[in-house]
This record gives sequence, C-alpha cells and structure tokens, in this order.
Amino acid sequence: MTSTKCTADIADHRHTHDFRGPTDAASARRIWIVIVLTAVTMVAEIAAGSIFGSMALLADGWHMGTHLAALSIAALGYWVAQRLSGDQRFAFGTGKVGDLAAFASAIGLGLSAAFIAWEAFERLVSPVAIRFEEAMLVAAIGLVVNLASAWILGGEHHHHPHGSGGEHGHHRSHSDHPQSHDGHEDHNLKAAHMHVLADALTSILAIVALLTGRFAGWIWMDAAVALLGAGVIAWWAWGLLRRTSLSLLGADAPDGLEQAVQDELASSGREVADLHLWSVGPGHFAVSACVVCHEPADPVSLNEKIRAIPGVSHATIEVRRCCL
Repeated sequence: MTSTKCTADIADHRHTHDFRGPTDAASARRIWIVIVLTAVTMVAEIAAGSIFGSMALLADGWHMGTHLAALSIAALGYWVAQRLSGDQRFAFGTGKVGDLAAFASAIGLGLSAAFIAWEAFERLVSPVAIRFEEAMLVAAIGLVVNLASAWILGGEHHHHPHGSGGEHGHHRSHSDHPQSHDGHEDHNLKAAHMHVLADALTSILAIVALLTGRFAGWIWMDAAVALLGAGVIAWWAWGLLRRTSLSLLGADAPDGLEQAVQDELASSGREVADLHLWSVGPGHFAVSACVVCHEPADPVSLNEKIRAIPGVSHATIEVRRCCL
C-alpha cells in the first residue's frame, strides 16, 4: 500500500489567530496619554498639599494614584496582548487579555464604590468640619482632569471599523471583520473610560454638595451625595463585571450573529446537530459546528460561507452524512 503526499502548499490552508481589536494600538496610546496626565496631576497635588499644608489636596492626590493603578492595568492588558500575540500556547490568541484586564478593573471599581460608601456613612454618623473653598478647588481640578481624560479615551470608544465580510480566502486579515454588534466592544478601553467617568461623577457631586453646604448650611449633603455616587459607581462596576464575565466564559455571542450562523448552516436541507459560538477578541467570534445532511456537502465551501458572515473570524465545521 503506497501513501500519497499532498502536493498543495500547506501555507494556503493556514491562518493567523491574532484576534486583537483593530483599534488596540490607538486605544493603548490614548490610555498612556491619560496615564501621563493623571500622574502629573497626582504629583502636583501631593506636592502642593505638602507645601501648603492642605489635607484635601493630599487626599485627592493619593486618590488619583488609585486611578493611575487602574489605568496601568488597562495599558498592561494591551501590552501583554501585543507581546504574546504570536505565542502558540494561546489556542485562540490573546484577543481576550483585554477582557481579563477589564474584569480586574471592574473589581477595583466596585471596591472604590464600597470605600466611598463606607466613608460617606461614617461622615453621616460623625460629621466633620469642611473647608469649603479649598475642597471646591480640589474638586474643580479633579473634574477638569477627568473630563479631559474621558474625552481622550472616548474619542474612538464607540467606533468599530466595518469589514467587507466578502473575502473567503484563508489569507484575509482577521481585523477586517469587526462590526459594531452588541458584545463587540473593547471592554478594556471601556473599563478605563468608566474609571475616569466615575471620578468625574464624584467631582461633580462633590461640587454640588459643597455649594449647598457652603451657602445653605446643609453639611449632610456632602455625605449624602457621596452615597449616591457610590451607588451609581457600583452599578457601573456590576455591569462591566457582568459583561466581562460573560465574555471570559464564552457566553457573549450576540443573538443576531448566532441566528445568521444557524441560518447558513441549516440551508440546503442541512440539519444543525451541534453549534458553539464564542468571542475570541473584540469584534471576533469563533464557530464550532456539526451539520448532518442527506447529500454530500463540501466542508471547505461551507466553512468559507460561515467565515464570510461579518463577525466570524474562525470556523471549524464538521459535516456528517445522514444514514437512512
């Protein structure tokens, strides 16, 4: 018995598994800009607080440090994803490293909300004297910095390039696919964005509370609005934690995309015996399926049709002949 060797170039049947988001590099640059801005503000506030003896400036300066840590986690996520993008140990690439970083950031955001709520409760129980003018200055500085940071991070936050979805060859870039379906967002960038938005919210609420306390004498408003802010931040943290958890566990496939894959697989009289759809990176989804049919079907052709669906970047299709 003689064996025959495939004469086709095996390279024609290979493809990359780089499922990082198409805007990862730009997002990383934006986060580094915000990191620098936050670090400069933090050092300036700590230095000014030490020189002028302002506890409010010192406290806000160290508070900036917690956001600096959160932003650093996001930047680290992009760096690790890029650095290990060719590492074969990652079966489907490093596209979900950002989700892991965002999950960690969501936990940090939730802990921040808990800390704010605890401090606010203590202030309600045991009110302290407030230096209104100084505190309003610190809140104003924080608001300006955080609004600038939010603007920098939000510039491309809702933008996802639309691929043609018409290329069927193995050599098409996986970055050509991402669409703006639900579940295709960059969770890592969103986590960084939410951190600065949360800080901006606390600054706005602090200014409102300080103004009412200063001119209306409602000292309790300082703690009351802090509790309100903690509740909003906790809600944001829960939403981010839920989305990143679903993505990390492979349970975030959009209904519309799943239905499109199901319809294509079930066309021409085929029956879908098994179907799995999960994300492998921002805007990238993988499909594993088994179809049963009465007539012979070309699995290569079917695979290409599935991969032509916008959002599907990797597909493994098994075709079985129905035995009557």
